[in-house]
Amino acid sequence: MSIVYLTEHFSQAELQCKCGACDYPGMDGDFMEKLEILRTAYGRAMSVSSAYRCPTYNDKVSGTGRAGPHTTRRAIDIRCSAHDSHAILKLALAGGFSGIGVSQKGNHGARFLHLDTLSGSNRPWVWSY
Repeated sequence: MSIVYLTEHFSQAELQCKCGACDYPGMDGDFMEKLEILRTAYGRAMSVSSAYRCPTYNDKVSGTGRAGPHTTRRAIDIRCSAHDSHAILKLALAGGFSGIGVSQKGNHGARFLHLDTLSGSNRPWVWSY
């Protein structure tokens, strides 16, 4: 499979569902624009641990079920810890991401920030795992 670069810094291979069986619909264009602006401002590579998830795969790996944030094509988890997570968090807050989940406990290699652009008056803006 050839890698299709959707933006200057993110490829289809790192954004598509990890199930390996579904059709990848692509990420939301407005979301990718915000993400690319954030990445450019950060100035360093960002390691994607999860982006799009098909409903079936999301149901297996997340408590959010078949309609979780990653199924909307407007959510991503970025591996980061320590000062990198602080820098990305500041940029995400300034960049208009409406949902930010912070997972910074345990093994440094498993830490991440969840970023999304979902809307809704009831949902948290910043939360921790």
